[in-house]
Amino acid sequence: MSEKTYTTDIESCNPSDCASCTANCSSAGGNNQGTIPKVPNPTIKLTLEDDTVLECAVLTTFPVEGFGEYIALVPLNENGKNTDGETYLFRYAEENDAPIVTNIEREDEYMAAAEAFHDFIANLKSEAELEEEGEN
Repeated sequence: MSEKTYTTDIESCNPSDCASCTANCSSAGGNNQGTIPKVPNPTIKLTLEDDTVLECAVLTTFPVEGFGEYIALVPLNENGKNTDGETYLFRYAEENDAPIVTNIEREDEYMAAAEAFHDFIANLKSEAELEEEGEN
């Protein structure tokens, strides 16, 4: 996988913004922190070892204590859809405002990232919960 190709375009947000955003903007879920936005996710184009380019939607970035920052990506087909629910986890960093995505090589690091991502998903609020909060 190459670390050089990346594209995104959701107003002025960067992919890392949603995981730690405190702004009240519609693309970050407003006051509904801990939710995946209902707007199209930014995408990253990964160049694989065989030089194929795979476009992935960015779900979120998230920290893992003792290891660093990670990114969760969903591979998209030629129609911009994900039909199998597969999610990829990578290390994530920024250098000179450019995102750097790298493979997770160690099993203990991958397990920690997978557990943190699972916790993130488990703590997402459902639409019903968000509507209930809005009524209160």
